[in-house]
Amino acid sequence: MTYCIYHIPGVKIGVTNNVKYRVEQQQGYTEDEYEILEMSDDIRYISKKELYLQQLHGYRIDEKPYNKLKCNQMKINVTEMTTTFPCPVRKLKGRLMDNIGMSWDTPFGECTITKKSIEWIMSNVAKSQYTNERCYVYNRAFARWFDNHDSHDTLANLHMNEHVTRTGGIMSDTRQKRDTMCRFDKIRLWAEDRGLYHKGDPKTQTLKLMEEAGEICRAVLKKDEEQIIDGIGDCVVVLTNLAHLAGTSIEECIDAAYEEIKDRTGKMSNGTFKKD
Repeated sequence: MTYCIYHIPGVKIGVTNNVKYRVEQQQGYTEDEYEILEMSDDIRYISKKELYLQQLHGYRIDEKPYNKLKCNQMKINVTEMTTTFPCPVRKLKGRLMDNIGMSWDTPFGECTITKKSIEWIMSNVAKSQYTNERCYVYNRAFARWFDNHDSHDTLANLHMNEHVTRTGGIMSDTRQKRDTMCRFDKIRLWAEDRGLYHKGDPKTQTLKLMEEAGEICRAVLKKDEEQIIDGIGDCVVVLTNLAHLAGTSIEECIDAAYEEIKDRTGKMSNGTFKKD
């Protein structure tokens, strides 16, 4: 998709992907009453350049850049841990290509859709557990991918003396933000770095879980508090990785389990809770 920066002398500078409709039909100007200043298929570059030109020519500067206007973006859902896309995996690449330059904020910094980041997304996207019509990526891992790529300066950034990192994704203050990352994200990052998600298997993780549960049993019988803590922690790590390999997340599993038990009634018997 091609985006145009148009200039109506003495009135405004704006961006559109349909000049005829936006300027002539909607705003009522004729072809000789406006000019095209620049064209590009990089919405992020065009958005920054529009703000620069508005300031340069003394026009009112838009509060939000064009690529962050909701009407121009697909409706993603961003939580602390994940970014969820409103389409199945098989359609995601096309939707991403249509939204190159789109940016959004996560707890780990700003992320942007670029041609290179699309490759990462398509290699790491997971199908939603609840519906085939949605898919998601982990924000922490996405941010880390940006942080491991060389920074670059677009023409618009040079005009505005603004340095951006990587392919336009993570701002310079995100390293501090990443220190407060979710514990489960830390586990997933650890596993990803060691190739567990690429070479691992749910069956081997299930066997590992049984092994760790046995360690807890031995520690409980020996009243070894240190080993109890270690064993429970190991089980949480294995369960986190098992959930990921099974196409879901530990958080979704916990939420589903809680929804199942939250209204359950019963009574304690021989040291355990028995449901009615």
